[in-house]
Amino acid sequence: MSDPISGRGELEQVLDLAAREARAYLDGLEAEPVQPPGSEATVEALDSPLPETGDGAIEPLRELARLGSETATRSSGPRFFHFVIGGTTPAALGADWLASAFDQNVGAWVASPLGSRLEAIALDWLRQLFELPEEFRGVLVTGGTMANFVCLAAARDWCSARLGDSAAERGLAAIPQIPVLSSGYVHASAVKSLALLGVGKANVRRLGRDPAGRLDLDALDAELAALDGRPAIVIASAGEVNAGDFDPIADMAELAERRGAWLHVDGAFGLFARLSPRTAQLTAGVERASSASSDGHKWLNVPHDCGFAFVRERDWIRDSYAESADYLPPVDGPHPNFAYRAPEGSRRARALAVWATLRAYGREGYRQMVERHLDLAQYLARRIDREPKFERLAEVPLNIVCFRLRPPGVAEELLDELNRALGEALLEDGRVFAGTTLFEGKVAFRPAIVNWQTRESDVDLLVDVLLELSDRL
Repeated sequence: MSDPISGRGELEQVLDLAAREARAYLDGLEAEPVQPPGSEATVEALDSPLPETGDGAIEPLRELARLGSETATRSSGPRFFHFVIGGTTPAALGADWLASAFDQNVGAWVASPLGSRLEAIALDWLRQLFELPEEFRGVLVTGGTMANFVCLAAARDWCSARLGDSAAERGLAAIPQIPVLSSGYVHASAVKSLALLGVGKANVRRLGRDPAGRLDLDALDAELAALDGRPAIVIASAGEVNAGDFDPIADMAELAERRGAWLHVDGAFGLFARLSPRTAQLTAGVERASSASSDGHKWLNVPHDCGFAFVRERDWIRDSYAESADYLPPVDGPHPNFAYRAPEGSRRARALAVWATLRAYGREGYRQMVERHLDLAQYLARRIDREPKFERLAEVPLNIVCFRLRPPGVAEELLDELNRALGEALLEDGRVFAGTTLFEGKVAFRPAIVNWQTRESDVDLLVDVLLELSDRL
């Protein structure tokens, strides 16, 4: 096979093959191991030189389907509790297939009026879902890291404007260092974003009052007061990654307003707590923030990659992300050009999956799913509490259960090594996935429940497999 145009007749067969193989893969999600046995060795052995002449479209797709069946991590299935990764609702999956077929570039309105309009609608629906004020404007990005990046870039430029300059135009060297204040819950992606933005990792002050990192509110007030009106960035975490805990967002909003600071709320999965009356109080104050971010491929259950950033300050579009060239549309044109709200110029039509899943299930459907997951997290906590071998390490305010193996008679100094070994054994076993973390200096498990398909039987299997593997250890 040479020029792709010579293979145009393969298209129908390609689509049929892809649909058939995708259906077979999806049908196996509930029964097959999360990580197929021997998959790591198979993928590490993959290697070949670049072909001089191709094989046509059918043969590579057959090979890819075989590799997916034999080695792909079933992270979109109901027993993947690692990294807070959701699945893909049927509506989102179908829309994402169409997004690939339509292949829209949603950077400028003129390139895709359809993609641009659906993104505007999807963002407004998300704003309503999270009960954010109308002045918030948003953009879809690749995930939580880039959502933090977008919001913190706006915060950086807001601070520089308050100092009488423009970091976007003249660089950070033109202004004093921007203080960044947070609790010990601040996520690595926010710190990474600050490094990329030139604000600096070491410039983040973590004001924790205990080993878990809970915020010392008095220390935050004192730090802001000492700035004497100098602008600062305050980062609040809505859903800490080890136990699902929340910063006191309403109190932080009060201090930020009184002291003249920018408050950013990192709500990669915790922002979804606003959907249920049972957990909405955890996010009180988000509506007063300057910016907020969240993830789509977590609790929204749309395909990778998707995140959303919301910013209250309108000038962030012009100051932080606008670009100028003779062939580009004007920044202040009548239609939204989403490349002027985020780093990417060429942008995938992520809005199709977001729009479709919100249209399919609505506010009520997502509220029911979130509350079902809250119930499952409490169910898992009760199972852990009943097992003499396990010790739960934290309360369960949302969807993460933090616990460790602690068999009777095992010395404390041996528990970290034991739990680390159990974590490695669990991932190698592959029937169910959950990783380890460090919580208050202890090696622990922190399974997160966000997949739309997860049931009690999946939670039970997690505990049963951990018990079985611990017996072997």
